Amino acid sequence: MPFASRPPSSPARRRGGRDAREESAPQDPLDVARQICLNQLEYAPRTRAELATTLRKKGIEDDVAEQVLSRFAEVGMIDDALFAQLWVTSRHRGKGLAGRALSQELRRKGVADETAAEAVASIDREQELATARALVDRRLRSTAGLPTDARVRRLAGMLARKGYPAGTAFRVVREALAEEGEEAELAFDDLQALEDE
Repeated sequence: MPFASRPPSSPARRRGGRDAREESAPQDPLDVARQICLNQLEYAPRTRAELATTLRKKGIEDDVAEQVLSRFAEVGMIDDALFAQLWVTSRHRGKGLAGRALSQELRRKGVADETAAEAVASIDREQELATARALVDRRLRSTAGLPTDARVRRLAGMLARKGYPAGTAFRVVREALAEEGEEAELAFDDLQALEDE
């Protein structure tokens, strides 16, 4: 049985199946802004700042954007505190990111510093150390056979890229290598300076 082909689209039809004549009629700016926000939120949660940026890029006036964003916040469709908490939980568990990296990500997404700090504070020190240790344990085998200093650099560098302080990174790496029977050489003064960061 041959495949049925789609009927050719008429010249008056555009992408998305909308009629070009419908688009020429003036639309209420509030409705347009509302629809843009709904489309954005359909794919993933967004911060108020991200939605404001999208509305600005789409040519929505600031007062219209503020009305729509305020209404969305009022009904709970936009909640930066909840967004930040979910983001921190997800990125810490999924990617192993530390508080510093999570704070930077939230700042880039437009979350207020105090809101980001509250969300990041939900990760306690012990949980962060356990996550760092799990990350090192996962990568430890791939560094087997390398000189100890190269292993230390690679593992500590991986943790540093995920936002862990240098002192924490070197301490976790040193403990993991010690369990393997390797002694990580690092001068005491150097380690003390790193732990102070």
